[in-house]
Amino acid sequence: MGDSLGLRHTGSMTDASAAVRNVNVSTAKSVPSDATAVGYPVAPKGAVPRQLGMNRSALADNGFEGKPGQTLTIPSRDGLLVAVGVGDTDEIDANSLRRAAAAFARAASKHAHLATTLSDAGDVDAAAAASAVTEGVLLASYRYVGLKTGDDVGSKLTDLTIVSGGKRTAGTQKGVADGHAIASAASFARELANTPPTYLNAVDIADKAVALADDAGLEVEVFNKDDLLAMGCGGMIGVNRGSTEPPRMVKLSYSPKGAEKHLAMVGKGIMYDSGGISIKGGDAFHQAMKMDMSGAAAVLATMSALKAVGCTTKVTAWLMCTDNMPSGSALKLGDVLTMRNGKTVEVLNTDAEGRLVLADGLSLAVEEEPDAIVDIATLTGSVLGALGPDIAGLLGTDQDFVDQVKASSETIDEPVWQLPLEKKRYRKLLDTPYADMKNIGGPYAGTITASIFLSEFTGEVPYAHLDIAGPMKIDSDNGIYSKGASGFGTRLLIDLACNF
Repeated sequence: MGDSLGLRHTGSMTDASAAVRNVNVSTAKSVPSDATAVGYPVAPKGAVPRQLGMNRSALADNGFEGKPGQTLTIPSRDGLLVAVGVGDTDEIDANSLRRAAAAFARAASKHAHLATTLSDAGDVDAAAAASAVTEGVLLASYRYVGLKTGDDVGSKLTDLTIVSGGKRTAGTQKGVADGHAIASAASFARELANTPPTYLNAVDIADKAVALADDAGLEVEVFNKDDLLAMGCGGMIGVNRGSTEPPRMVKLSYSPKGAEKHLAMVGKGIMYDSGGISIKGGDAFHQAMKMDMSGAAAVLATMSALKAVGCTTKVTAWLMCTDNMPSGSALKLGDVLTMRNGKTVEVLNTDAEGRLVLADGLSLAVEEEPDAIVDIATLTGSVLGALGPDIAGLLGTDQDFVDQVKASSETIDEPVWQLPLEKKRYRKLLDTPYADMKNIGGPYAGTITASIFLSEFTGEVPYAHLDIAGPMKIDSDNGIYSKGASGFGTRLLIDLACNF
């Protein structure tokens, strides 16, 4: 069978995630003299940092009250001072510090060297506070560049100093290192999903996985079309049939010494989703379908950071990568596919393709006998209708494991909402006289029926599914997010793996 290659790109891309990785992030006990913008936390009550040169009355005269997310820029002889609202001190946590740091970064976006004392606000553990502040500044500073030209594109940030003294020094240093690794990973996921599809196909993302594996302490295996055929991965082969670009499945293994638990991750990697012959309309949602690989991007980015943050859990991951295109060889409605675990699926909508490739990945994950499996995918428009653009859907077969995912969501402030995986009521919607099941369940409860479909391939292994079709992208700059792909799920999965 072999691989055939479609048309490739010309021109060179600028990698904005590399800019985040290359920021010099350091700690200090006092503000360095070469910092040109310095952020100081200010609560609604209590003392105002003397460095700002303004008392509370003067701040109030300028409309600043210390509310969360407020900023007031104050020009100084040496650069810019920024009062950053942190809200009531007894309500400050790592998430509010992350948001405050993002507000500071946006207020000082024209400056190259930022410094801040935000991590000492409130009573948050030093490492958690420093990590959150580092993440907030770096993620809010990310700007996709790609093929844009000119001197005014991209982030100006080159240096970030987290200022903290006393007994918090060691914790701050640990937090800064973790925060830098986490922000770099999330930025990498954003970069992958923002990249035009002509510049990032399944072969390209597999090559990126191979390139980062050594430094990230990963073992990597790449499977081509012939391999997938031999392995009986009918979902991957079926979805790929209409594309001139060959598929790739990437298996990544992180195996730290002494690991006692094993977590599996599977990411949907539809590099471009036209819908196949069930073609999508020419609307804004279709225009974003280069981001239909955001699940695989999040998983790859997560795996890239595990060594850096000292994760002690064994993690095995699968990236299920292919285009979904219409052509004379594409899947037809009524076709029946045989998946990796032997179950047969009648395809009645070729735009319900993500579950077909995930089915093969989940089947392979089960064979590894992990302690739990999580998948992440831009799977259904239904979840966007149910939960809106900011919240991911969460469903699962094991409540203890689902609760772990929810806990990570709350810890790192990537919101999820659990929906019922209601097999007793809705499994029958997948029945068909022509195969073990069909790939759609009807006009209602689409997120639930898709999750039920996926659970047919997870055996008895505790399983959780994240549907990120809503928060995969951001329409305008907001907090730690910059317009475009969000990288949602990366930080959640890193936390889940580290605390599994």
